[in-house]
Amino acid sequence: MPNIAQWTGTPSVKGSTESMRMALLTASLIGLQFTWTVEMTYCTPYLLELGLTKSSISLVWIAGPLSGMIMQPIVGIVADRSKSRWGRRRPFMLGGTVIVSLFLLLLGWTREFVQLFVTDKENSKTATIAMAVVSIYGIDFAINAVQGSCRGLIVDTLPIPKQQMGSSWASRMVAVGSLIGYGAGAVHLESIFGPMLGNTQFKQLTAVAAITLCLAVGVTSYAVTERVLVNNGQEEGQLGAFEVLKTIFNNARHLPQGIAAICHVQFWAWIGWFPFLFYSTTWVGEIYLRYDAPAEAKISGDITGQVGRIGSQALTSFSVITFVMSVILPWFVKSPQDEAPDFTPRPPSSIASIVLEIEKYKPSLLTAWTASLCIFACAMATAPFIRSLHTATIIVGLCGISWAITCWAPFTFLGVEINRLSQPDHHPYGNMTRNSIELDGPVQLHLNHGPDDSHGTTGASSGAYLGIMNLYTTIPQFIGTIISWVVFSLLEPGKSPELAKEAHPEEQHGTDGPNAIAMCLFIGALSASVAVLFSRRLKRFQGH
Repeated sequence: MPNIAQWTGTPSVKGSTESMRMALLTASLIGLQFTWTVEMTYCTPYLLELGLTKSSISLVWIAGPLSGMIMQPIVGIVADRSKSRWGRRRPFMLGGTVIVSLFLLLLGWTREFVQLFVTDKENSKTATIAMAVVSIYGIDFAINAVQGSCRGLIVDTLPIPKQQMGSSWASRMVAVGSLIGYGAGAVHLESIFGPMLGNTQFKQLTAVAAITLCLAVGVTSYAVTERVLVNNGQEEGQLGAFEVLKTIFNNARHLPQGIAAICHVQFWAWIGWFPFLFYSTTWVGEIYLRYDAPAEAKISGDITGQVGRIGSQALTSFSVITFVMSVILPWFVKSPQDEAPDFTPRPPSSIASIVLEIEKYKPSLLTAWTASLCIFACAMATAPFIRSLHTATIIVGLCGISWAITCWAPFTFLGVEINRLSQPDHHPYGNMTRNSIELDGPVQLHLNHGPDDSHGTTGASSGAYLGIMNLYTTIPQFIGTIISWVVFSLLEPGKSPELAKEAHPEEQHGTDGPNAIAMCLFIGALSASVAVLFSRRLKRFQGH
């Protein structure tokens, strides 16, 4: 029985320049983030408009962590062992994309779909809510399969010295997806597309999201050629549900120390990020309706569209800052490989002294990650005290700095650790100057992997480790869901007076008390502070 994985072919990415290859490799994340943006921006006010309470909606959002906890590890392990001639990741990316697109369209046209089968008004309202929830679950389960495969493709394709660059490009594409998504949500789409894509802002956004996702994933799938797994170095056999769960459990129990340290930071950070990502748009919209909106705005026919547009305007600033930071910061932050004891930068002799002097003052990626967590914690701690749309927009925008590094740092560290573990050399970051192929030439990216994988990386278990780290991202979301449910139940037990158009007055709560979402954001700040402490513990495993 072989004890190492065996492959055929070489991974490659189309494109004549390194920047073009990186852009094509990570383009799929634009569509992914656009879809997440539509869901996080519009689904909460949409469900509130249908008549659900905030406490009920917090339970609906269990879909996110539940799907991530189930789908990403399972798809990661199954894909790790896939011997498809199309590669290990792209078949899951494409199949999942089709499913996500269908559920997006169903979500946008839920009322019309239900009315085909249910004519009674009361039953129709109940069935519409149920179908909307089913659609959200369908989107979340399918998109997690796509997301895990897209991230795994980046780790599989790039050598260790390019893992930070790949992660920073991924962060840029996430920012682009957010920028396009929030920008589209902030404008009145009906004035652009007319009735062609639907008669409401929400319908048009779901249609545009489906199209964008298909195009983005299609571009990456076309541009990337994966190597094909011939033998994974393990005993062949049916990979049943029990075997998958056993593999996940064993891997999670015996994580290498470096990967475990990364996961612990993710755990605490994501308890804080969960309420921000899912409720910040609604929070900004409610701040506007409570303190700044004229009277006529509060009786608008399309409340979901109005709140979504106001929130999207704030989150557009968040996305712009995220994008700018994801482009600029990698130039001013040391790559993990630069901190390896045997690594020496080799700039051109004419500027060597200047470059080496600048390198002395660059912060490490770990320091940047810690600082970003501090910024996020401070911003969220102010949420309960915000009383104007302008200030809320500033606070949300400031979090863009933190989000840029959050989308970049953990995946860089994880990619380096995964590929380091694949090499016979157990140096903290591998023998990078000798065992990797640079991408600087104007040729295709070719990473040759022989039977011993002494060049480049293997990434044989990248799907499993990415899936496990995703557990440390999704389990906190369960905790965040429980926290949100408790806070909403205590502070805003009735239906939203701003958004539930058909709610009876006695079912509504007042608007003079504390904002429940703001309190959830504040609790998130406390959790982010704990993540800061764990990020300092990560230092001992990063070769500093």
